[in-house]
Amino acid sequence: MPTTTVLPYDGASGVSSLDMASLLMCAYELGDFINQSAEVADYLYWKEAVQKDEQVKVLTKQFAKAKELFSECERFGRFHPDYHAAKDKVKEIERELDQIEAVKRFKTAEQLVDTMLYDVSRMIAESVSDTIKVPSNEGKTGGCGGGGSCSCGSGGCG
Repeated sequence: MPTTTVLPYDGASGVSSLDMASLLMCAYELGDFINQSAEVADYLYWKEAVQKDEQVKVLTKQFAKAKELFSECERFGRFHPDYHAAKDKVKEIERELDQIEAVKRFKTAEQLVDTMLYDVSRMIAESVSDTIKVPSNEGKTGGCGGGGSCSCGSGGCG
């Protein structure tokens, strides 16, 4: 891997400038290594399997409709007469999706890639400073895979 060069102190900005070309080359090389990993290959395989699965397509359409209905109910909160039924329908369809083998494998592969990317990010950050914060997807639940707030914890299925 090429080495990054630090240029002389730049008095105008108050910090040293990095040789950005060298840094970018290292970043692209690291990206290539990651893209050639077994984890990414597995992720791409299962992603394609999910996209081609007819049962997933049907359930995904049902899921989108149920999620839309729940969003409408959610505007009024739990006091909407259909709120709980709509929320339960979203969770039911999500459970059905999660029972499909391709979806299970895709989510597992996705988590492995996410963990690998986090570990790489953490190593890079810690090589700069032990106190730098590293973004993580841990503990984030978007709800229904679309940023909703139904708290179902779904990441969607691709």
